[in-house]
Amino acid sequence: MLSLLLKEIKSFLSSLIGYIAMAVFLVLTGLFLWVFPGDFNVLDLGYAELEPFFTLAPWVFMFLIPAITMRTFSEEMRTGTIELLYTRPLSDMQIILAKTLAGVFLVILALLPTLVYVYSLYLLGNPRGNLDMGGVWGSYLGLLFLAS
Repeated sequence: MLSLLLKEIKSFLSSLIGYIAMAVFLVLTGLFLWVFPGDFNVLDLGYAELEPFFTLAPWVFMFLIPAITMRTFSEEMRTGTIELLYTRPLSDMQIILAKTLAGVFLVILALLPTLVYVYSLYLLGNPRGNLDMGGVWGSYLGLLFLAS
């Protein structure tokens, strides 16, 4: 099962679509949080809080997660390796679990650069470090549950 998990991650990262999907997620959230004026701009709020990011991220996930997961089985069928996969000593549940865990890992990989937002707001808070870290980590955990 581990080899299938690693194969899925490698195949996603070896294609240009994987990097484009992650880049679109990061650019969209970055533009809405830091550049575009409006309700999601954290600089316009006047206080150090990442609530706009955690409000915006599920909406962007509606496009990111299907972009990550839609190729998992269709690529196997297109290349004809689905029959080979079913002849391995893996149950259907293990195959689905490996592909799901690969998708969750890739979402985590897309979320890791957003920790720069946490660090930036941590430094921008007045006094420095005036950021509810418990709420931030709880919201990241909620995003992981949403991605699963």
